[in-house]
Amino acid sequence: MHSRAVVLEQPEHLSLADLALDAPGHDDAVVAVRWSGISTGTERLLWSGRMPPFPGMGYPLVPGYESVGEVVEAGATSGLSIGQTVFVPGARCFGPVKGLFGGAASHLVSAGSRLVPIDSGLGESGILIALAATAYHALHGVVPGARSLIVGHGVLGRLLARLTAIAGGEPVVWETNPVRAMGEYGYAVIDPSTDERRDYATITDVSGDAGLLDTLIGRLAPDGEIVLAGFYEAPLSFAFPPAFMREARIRIAAQWRPEDLAAVTALVASGQLGLDGLITHRSAAEDAPDAYRTAFGDAACLKMILDWRTRS
Repeated sequence: MHSRAVVLEQPEHLSLADLALDAPGHDDAVVAVRWSGISTGTERLLWSGRMPPFPGMGYPLVPGYESVGEVVEAGATSGLSIGQTVFVPGARCFGPVKGLFGGAASHLVSAGSRLVPIDSGLGESGILIALAATAYHALHGVVPGARSLIVGHGVLGRLLARLTAIAGGEPVVWETNPVRAMGEYGYAVIDPSTDERRDYATITDVSGDAGLLDTLIGRLAPDGEIVLAGFYEAPLSFAFPPAFMREARIRIAAQWRPEDLAAVTALVASGQLGLDGLITHRSAAEDAPDAYRTAFGDAACLKMILDWRTRS
């Protein structure tokens, strides 16, 4: 069995190729992918060659960890059924070609335990489930009626703001790019230079900017917490005295957990968490090289998805 896949052969050199898939076992399912998303965080680092040492890192590789598709083969002990719609958080099924994270392909083989059944009615929005779970995992310390600062107004920042509002907090978002700041969202999106507050109990950074820590510590209330929810290519450091005087706490929010995914799936199903307005660009999978350049170079592109449905 073969799959059409996006392959990063080396930094800034991307193509599509037909790759042999590993043979599925009894615990595995084969998924025909409908849509896959492009991450402007981790995948940008893979594209540019700036990804810090990371398990599974190396070229050539298949990127992508936001895929939705239909189960077309299900092993006897996979726990899945043919015809189910599933979210695929990446796969390692391409033999010598590395899968980091291995989801940008027309067909994938994965252990059934890694696949997440979702409502087929979500359509292309299903690719956002992992980002929503990541935002939920980072969410912490929301006090009803109190302001929480979020740094960055990409898809992850917007999901965090929506979840903060659901939890009863008042999100404030810093965004320096006017393209991403314009619009009405039901919460404040401001340039940090216009914000004089220095009493945020919680600040969540999704910008990935390793040079912001001192600035953020200066905006914390005493005993406040900074949540690092971006992915940082450079070492992070901060001046100790201001953090000491505030008794600041710094927490790293890593990958979502199954309970985070279950929570956001329930919020989406209930209508409390909307996924509208987050996918801004779409491309046929065969046009992936141009799609990746747009995703990484156009500030108006919040989320680019590749449509794999034209291939059998």
